[in-house]
Amino acid sequence: MTVTEDRTLQADWQRWHDEREATLREPHGWLSLTALEWLDAGGRTIADLPGTWRAPGDGTVQITATVDDDVSVDGEPVDGTRTVTPVDGAPGVFVAVGERRVELARRTDSYALRIRDPHAATRAAFDGVPHFPVDPRWVVTGRFQAYDAPRRITVGAVVDGLAHFPTAVGTVTFELDGREHRLVALAGKAGGLSLHFRDATSGGTTYGGGRILRTDDPARDGSLVVDLNRTVNLPCALTAYATCPLPPAENVLDVAVEAGEQVPGER
Repeated sequence: MTVTEDRTLQADWQRWHDEREATLREPHGWLSLTALEWLDAGGRTIADLPGTWRAPGDGTVQITATVDDDVSVDGEPVDGTRTVTPVDGAPGVFVAVGERRVELARRTDSYALRIRDPHAATRAAFDGVPHFPVDPRWVVTGRFQAYDAPRRITVGAVVDGLAHFPTAVGTVTFELDGREHRLVALAGKAGGLSLHFRDATSGGTTYGGGRILRTDDPARDGSLVVDLNRTVNLPCALTAYATCPLPPAENVLDVAVEAGEQVPGER
């Protein structure tokens, strides 16, 4: 890589990194979480949160509140009982409670309530995500091999007893230091591929639950850029109130990927 190419790599990475941290700093982003509560059919009141919250077991969550509680769904105040329908594995339904946002999420047959507060201590104290130095050795060309058809697979979660069901679409192979490695590729949420893996740094300098690299769509011949400098933490590395998936069982690299984001400090 020439000096000019190295400077371009560094500049492009810095723009990407700045955008990544700006997203984390958003008022109701992952750093704003202050609570994770599980709901049941009996209905619950949550400390410092108005109304009652219930998961009756029919695929919905019911919120009961009065106009004075300042609870609203899609901009409409709740006065009585309002029903919402979270989708399994998808981002939750957001309910406004004053400045806060209550996320109602479904994980398999369980229903969670998460409070997102723009005044959360984790958001106020955030001073950036630690990372390894950007190095061109971690930018390689990979090869995508699609499955005959996408496969719904089952993976564990950082929360005991939960499971996630991502869609695997094929494998990506690439070389590092003269050795070939293969990862199961998951469908990206906004196109492209998602490579969720552990490596020899996991649980040490990087988060033990693994990290994710999101790539662009492969070219027609299956080639794609694998830039491990852009490997990121899952939300569970940043907050104790997330329910992140674990990597597919096959996605363990026996090499130390000293690239991308490192484990944050105290959460």
